[in-house]
Amino acid sequence: PAGAAAAPLPEEDCMKLNPSFVGIALSSLLAIDLWASKRLGVCAGEGSAWGSARPLMKVIEVSGHGIPWVLGTFYGLWHTDSSAAREVLLNLLFALLLDLVMVAVVKGLVKRPRPTHNKMDMFVTISVDKYSFPSGHATRAALVCRFVLRHLVLAVPLRVLVVLWALIVSISRVMLGRHNMTDVLFGLLLGYALYGVVEHCWLSPATAPALFALW
Repeated sequence: PAGAAAAPLPEEDCMKLNPSFVGIALSSLLAIDLWASKRLGVCAGEGSAWGSARPLMKVIEVSGHGIPWVLGTFYGLWHTDSSAAREVLLNLLFALLLDLVMVAVVKGLVKRPRPTHNKMDMFVTISVDKYSFPSGHATRAALVCRFVLRHLVLAVPLRVLVVLWALIVSISRVMLGRHNMTDVLFGLLLGYALYGVVEHCWLSPATAPALFALW
């Protein structure tokens, strides 16, 4: 009837008509992330703007992959006769395994798909590698960079090279179309934080004698 008060909108419709500021901001950031990541994926395919550099980017990709790092650390543990080197390498192995587990857990929880322009031709993938968030390469690069700078005595030029390697590995993830920018940024933050966990749980003959007895 005329003059009757309009029925109130259901709560869910009110939310759609009056989206929160946080929701709008997050949606906008996501859109910018997807747009910028696609524009920066200049090596995502052979026909991309920098497609000729794709083989080089894939070499950089392998340099940040977990398997070469884990196998290389095992090799070092097997062949070293120094107790100090053994302690550092054992903790590096712990850091790498922690990195693999944490990245797999977060990827499995978030389940963010890879960018649509990505080619699934990565070096040795596992089931969770179909997901994008976070970038395991960026996480590992940040973790290894902090670890190496803290526990290896290196000349300044070599320290600079280690930092540049971590940055190049991270940037290459977006250039290859493997990840969005937020995947890489969160990966770097996660790797930085994981190093703090490794330092807090540092393994030594005093704290883990049984483990060191194996080597």
